[in-house]
Amino acid sequence: MHLSDNLASTVSVADWVRRAPKAVLHDHLDGGLRPATIIELARACGYTGLPTEDPAELAVWFRDAADSGSLERYLETFAHTCAVMQTREALFRVAAECAEDLAADGVVYAEVRYAPEQHLAAGLTLDEVVDAVNEGFREGERRTGGRITVGTLLTGMRHTDRSLEIAELTVAHRDRGVAGFDIAGGEVGNPPSRHLPAFQHLKRHNCHFTIHAGEAVGAESIHEAVQVCGAERIGHGVRITDDIAEDGTLGHLAAYVRDNRIALEVCPTSNLQTGAAKDYASHPIDQLRRLGFRVTLNTDNRLVSGTTMSEEFQHMADAFHYGPDVFEEFTVAAVEAAFLPLPERRRIIDEIVRPGYAAIRAAA
Repeated sequence: MHLSDNLASTVSVADWVRRAPKAVLHDHLDGGLRPATIIELARACGYTGLPTEDPAELAVWFRDAADSGSLERYLETFAHTCAVMQTREALFRVAAECAEDLAADGVVYAEVRYAPEQHLAAGLTLDEVVDAVNEGFREGERRTGGRITVGTLLTGMRHTDRSLEIAELTVAHRDRGVAGFDIAGGEVGNPPSRHLPAFQHLKRHNCHFTIHAGEAVGAESIHEAVQVCGAERIGHGVRITDDIAEDGTLGHLAAYVRDNRIALEVCPTSNLQTGAAKDYASHPIDQLRRLGFRVTLNTDNRLVSGTTMSEEFQHMADAFHYGPDVFEEFTVAAVEAAFLPLPERRRIIDEIVRPGYAAIRAAA
């Protein structure tokens, strides 16, 4: 029996999972607010659209609304969170609390994404939005005593025409807390190539970017994201299995993604909610891991999906009997794929991640 298997069966998984160092690359700022914060911000700005003003009931409402099996219905829940994130003070608070909440869950490195264009209703400029969020993250890092490092990804929306503008914003702020760029929103009818000028601009300026693909649309969206647009990572990417035969033989696209170490930002709970997977036990993450893909484990939207990194770890431990060795593998893969300078990635792995998991094994 492997050590990881033995630990999974003899030690309280919930205990060591909470203590395990974690890295998250795919977490949406507007999908992870505290319910009480939403209610307080709604009162402050006069927003009256919330379904309830009870924090516990609101948390349940978000989770139930997301459990639809439809990406489009899932995305509708963000109307409420974005509505209360329209001022500098609100953005600062939400970002600071995000860093605190992630650190409390054992996350040592996070890349949190949001779409600046969705926070302009009260008169903020794009630059003011980015500055407020970055300042909030720095405050959150300070409050946690430096236990977490947070970078932001600026997101362009697939259904609008501002992606080049957001790409330019990313380049302008990349030395002030912005780690890279993302494209998100409903995949159907909005292929990533529609935003090719944005990706070309980022390439010209040597700027990192990831692309949501292979969630609601099949492997063709991943092909376009990788081969046409040049994505370094793929948000979700679970539909890469469309290019994998039942016997595990990889098609040319799947082999390219695996062999070139293009990281897949896999979000199991979210995938169940949007219909990209049926249940945890049949989620393709285990197959992809066994086939050698660079798999990372992520939350997507902590409020909307009703999850945390610890809970995602727990679901995978329950479904596939993973122990610390596998979660260390996922965490190292995430840090290796992070939009950070190489020395900083090595520092996080060598000084935080490896010692953290060694301590867990030593305590077993």
